[in-house]
Amino acid sequence: MNTQKLNINHLVDEAKFTPFHWGVLIWCLMIIIFDGYDLVIYGVVLPILMQEWALSAVQAGLLASTALFGMMFGAMSFGTLSDKLGRKKTIMICIAIFSGFTFLGAFASSPTEFGILRFLAGLGIGGVMPNVVALMTEYAPKRIRSTLVAIMFSGYAIGGMASALLGAWLVPDYGWKIMFYLASIPLFVLPLIWKFLPESLMFLTKKGDTEKARAIVRKIAPQQVLHDDTVLVLNEATIGDDAPLRALFQQGRMFSTLMFWAAFFMCLLMVYALGSWLPKLMIQAGYSLGASLMFLFALNIGGMVGAIGGGVLADKFHLKPVLTIMFTVGAIALILLGFNSPQAVLYLLIGVAGAATIGSQILLYTFVAQFYPTAVRSTGMGWASGIGRIGAIVGPVLTGALLTLELPHQMNFLAIAIPGVIAAIAIFLVNLKASVDGKTLAASSASNAVGQEKATQ
Repeated sequence: MNTQKLNINHLVDEAKFTPFHWGVLIWCLMIIIFDGYDLVIYGVVLPILMQEWALSAVQAGLLASTALFGMMFGAMSFGTLSDKLGRKKTIMICIAIFSGFTFLGAFASSPTEFGILRFLAGLGIGGVMPNVVALMTEYAPKRIRSTLVAIMFSGYAIGGMASALLGAWLVPDYGWKIMFYLASIPLFVLPLIWKFLPESLMFLTKKGDTEKARAIVRKIAPQQVLHDDTVLVLNEATIGDDAPLRALFQQGRMFSTLMFWAAFFMCLLMVYALGSWLPKLMIQAGYSLGASLMFLFALNIGGMVGAIGGGVLADKFHLKPVLTIMFTVGAIALILLGFNSPQAVLYLLIGVAGAATIGSQILLYTFVAQFYPTAVRSTGMGWASGIGRIGAIVGPVLTGALLTLELPHQMNFLAIAIPGVIAAIAIFLVNLKASVDGKTLAASSASNAVGQEKATQ
């Protein structure tokens, strides 16, 4: 009996960019914009909350860290859950959590209540990220995969800028609570997301949901002929990957998993250290507050350019050399920021630093998503992101402690540059042979070939 086997991974890798892909990109981008809005909202209302609740700088900092702790636990738990429950359902749960609890923040009557609600919202903010990246990665054609994920991830910057602009426009007239009321909008969009956002094709195939999988195949590749006896298969060996967390350390992945964790920790340490303290560092260097805030804007613009540009380069070469070079160049740029330079040069150096921190953070997610097989993809990203959140918490605290030491200006930037060097080394040491593109893929492809021979005999 002849049985036709259709390899889903190869189908997606070689697919043309269709309206279906546009739909996945737009919905994932929208979700990330919502996520970015909810993450930045606290910084927008912070000055008013400090005044209204008589908060000290330390108390305000602790309130800020509650969401980061939530993001850490959310990334780890929901990343793992998604590999069992499915990407789509987990994404919707996370949206309901971060949107609902951010909305409830408007009704908090004390800093303690507000902090608890921010922690709970952080669970959803952190949890949605690895799952949206996994979904976009699994549907993007291989030749433009890194670029598409980077474009999607730019939604964080869009959401953050939208939060800041809406805050400047609405808060003076309507008060800080209006920002949290607006955060409920994603709750009303959930029915549309349920209708239009597809479940992961790899997940459907693995779970044996043939009808839904076939419907998606027809949208991805309308020219593909599906017979009644066509069997959808994956080219990834899933033996030993049934326990996703343990699988991160099996099949030669342990060392690379630890290197990814180190890179995430160091990268997010730099992102949050610069995001929190760059204006203060530049003021100490003798620049005005206005100029210092423009430097922060340049940092974020550099991050967007670095993410998309790095994604394009990664699709031509590979994420490993691109990230290694970006981290190295970023560390050099940060060291040079400690020296007096013309203002145009400073903007360039800060833009490069933004590309190497914010941009590299986005590309790191893409690298992790492409490294692990489908069965453990969200778990791998969730745990890497969770470890990175520890760096996000440590970064601002460590930089603040450095500033209290009143070290020379050059030493402060040197200290922030060191994690960039460590991240570059960590990425350089990642073993690509343990990835989906290495030995695992070769072994599973051979296995599929043998299986196909038996099926046709």
